[in-house]
Amino acid sequence: MASRIATVARNTLETQIEVTLNLDGSGQFSAETGVPFLDHMMEQIARHGLFDLSIKAKGDLEIDAHHTVEDIGITLGQALKKALGDKKGVVRYGHAFVPLDEALARVVLDLSGRPGLEFDVTFTRDKIGEFDVDLFYEFFQGLTNHASITLHIDSLKGRNSHHIAETIFKAFGRALRMAVTLDQRALGQLPTTKGAL
Repeated sequence: MASRIATVARNTLETQIEVTLNLDGSGQFSAETGVPFLDHMMEQIARHGLFDLSIKAKGDLEIDAHHTVEDIGITLGQALKKALGDKKGVVRYGHAFVPLDEALARVVLDLSGRPGLEFDVTFTRDKIGEFDVDLFYEFFQGLTNHASITLHIDSLKGRNSHHIAETIFKAFGRALRMAVTLDQRALGQLPTTKGAL
């Protein structure tokens, strides 16, 4: 089986990002981004997806975290697309429901080759600590566009914004894990009638 590991570096005038992603890992995680709450969320993706994930980022945090968070999403999306390769044998679709106390999230995704994000999430406050909750949408939009996936994220219940965010990221990790899993009955095949994903 070919290695499904990718390293992508993205350098702009605003940020310098490097992401290494192993789709067949064990949940190992490291991050140096300067945005602690985002690091906490990225660890949820790694642990619940059983991906090995390393993120190094330097950004213009003296302005705010927007560029850094969005560009990490973009770079992770590029790494995911690269690690997937030709997508032969993958399950393709993934879904997960994840609760955390009163909060409940549903994430459904398709490794479709067509970027599309539906993000139906309402937070109960504007910030979690110093983290602006608007940036979650920017993260997932960047990831979706550059991974070329279809992604539906719905917060079904929740009062605590930290809980809401954590259920979303845990569910994303678990849904992605399902989608990228190699189907032993379909190895070497693309899960589509179109002949391309």
